[in-house]
Amino acid sequence: MKKLIVFTGVFLFALTSVNAQSDSKTVQLGAKGGVNFSKITGDDFEDVDARTSFNVGLVAEIPLSERISFQPEVFYSGQGFDIVQGEDRIFNASEDIEYQLDYIQVPLLLKAYLVKGLSVEAGPQFGFKIHEEFDSEPNSDGGDLEIDEDDSYVKDFDTSLAFGTSYKFDGGFFISARYTMGLSSIFKDDTLFENVDGKNEVLQVGLGFMF
Repeated sequence: MKKLIVFTGVFLFALTSVNAQSDSKTVQLGAKGGVNFSKITGDDFEDVDARTSFNVGLVAEIPLSERISFQPEVFYSGQGFDIVQGEDRIFNASEDIEYQLDYIQVPLLLKAYLVKGLSVEAGPQFGFKIHEEFDSEPNSDGGDLEIDEDDSYVKDFDTSLAFGTSYKFDGGFFISARYTMGLSSIFKDDTLFENVDGKNEVLQVGLGFMF
């Protein structure tokens, strides 16, 4: 919640800044990628360790005014969380065991420039689950146990709020950081996890290029 308040405050400040401006008045297209640190949060998930994965995809920036842009994106996002760490007798594993949830994410963001190149962004994000599995050997090619859709307890669709900041250099390269907070439990209503509170939470850092 503290992160939400901080990001919201910065975003509102950007909207009232009179000196900020976008670096382009035309529509820009680009590509982006980076590292994900994801986990599940909620009343029923305390002290869950994060899964480290990656994201990669496409981004567009559509100027709406001198300092405000609309930024839709579509990208692959490796999410989930660590189930155990260290040696586990049940799974006979000496490494982390990950619950892997992979999504195609579609954020629809409003982007506001504080100064030239530096911006903050916020908006809804819609996630479409494309893969789900246990991985008892996340650092190798083995240990994968795919979960069939009929056996899954996780919803196919997820809604989140995304808050972030980025800096775009004159040559088109940009760096970014983003925090994404799930709005509802990822678990299906008609399963054993019906009343379990578990929401996606992801921290992303990365870079990209606008053409």
